[in-house]
Amino acid sequence: MNSQQYEKMQSGHGFVAALDQSGGSTPKALSLYGVKPETYAGDDAMFDLMHAMRTRIVTSPSFKGDRVLGAILFEQTMDRDIEGRGTADYLWSVKQVVPFLKVDNGLADEANGVQMMKAMPDLDALLTRAKAKGIFGTKMRSVIKHANAKGVEDVVTQQFALGKQILAAGLVPIIEPEVDIHATDKEAAERLLKAAMIEQLDALRPEQRVMLKLTLPEVDDFYADVVKHPSVLRVVALSGGYSRDDANARLTRNHGVIASFSRALTEGLTAQQDAQAFNGALDASIGSITKASAT
Repeated sequence: MNSQQYEKMQSGHGFVAALDQSGGSTPKALSLYGVKPETYAGDDAMFDLMHAMRTRIVTSPSFKGDRVLGAILFEQTMDRDIEGRGTADYLWSVKQVVPFLKVDNGLADEANGVQMMKAMPDLDALLTRAKAKGIFGTKMRSVIKHANAKGVEDVVTQQFALGKQILAAGLVPIIEPEVDIHATDKEAAERLLKAAMIEQLDALRPEQRVMLKLTLPEVDDFYADVVKHPSVLRVVALSGGYSRDDANARLTRNHGVIASFSRALTEGLTAQQDAQAFNGALDASIGSITKASAT
C-alpha cells in the first residue's frame, strides 16, 4: 500500500470526489450536465460522453490534490486513459489525488426496509486488477430506507464481511451504508446503523482500518464517536440528493467528517460552458465543499 496515499487519506485537508456514476445513474448525470438522452444512441456512446465529462473535470486546473484528496471511479473509468495515462495513474501522478474504485454490482431488491448489495462473485479478480492499476481503495453502497433492525444489521454485516475481503487484498474499503434522506424514520435508522457499525468496528483487528461513507445525519455530530474510532481511517459524507448548499451546511455542522459528493460536486457544470466558465464553476464548487469539509 502506498504510504503517501495512506497518510493523505488519514490527515489531508479537502474532500473525496465521487465520479463513479454507473450504468443506472449515468443518463441522469449526463442530463444534468446538459447532454440529453436523445442526443446519443446506445451504451457505448453514453459511456464515451460520461468519460469525456469526467476527463474534463479531472484535467481542470481547479481539480488537484491540494483540495481534492481522492476520487472514486467507476470500473470502466479505471480501464480508460486520461491524457495517455491510466485514469488512476493520472490522478495520483499528475494531480496527487488518491484513486478509489466502486466495486459493487448495484443493489438487490428491497427487503426488510433495506437494499443490500447484489452478489460479487468476481470481487477478488477485480481487486487484483485494481491494485495492479494503482487503485488505493474501494467503495460499495447499500441503502437503508427504514429503521428496520434486521435490515440494518444485514446491511452492516454484509458491508463489513466484504470490507475484510478487500482489506485482505491490500486495499482500503469505503463502507457505504447510505440512509435514504427521504426515510420517514431517518433518525431512528441512523441510531440502529451507528450501533451496528460500532459493534463491527470493535471486532476488527488493530491493523484493519476502514473508511465509512455515511448520509449526513439528522443530529449534528451524531457520528463523532465513529470519527474517533481507532479502526476508522476517515469518515466521508455523501450528498444523497441534498443540494450543494444544503449538503455543505449540514457537513459544516458535523466536525471531523469530510465530503464525498457526486451530484453536489457537479451541480452547475454543463457541456455547453466554455473552458473559462466551466473551470470557474468547478473552482467555486470545489472551494465551497473544501470549506465545509474543514470543520
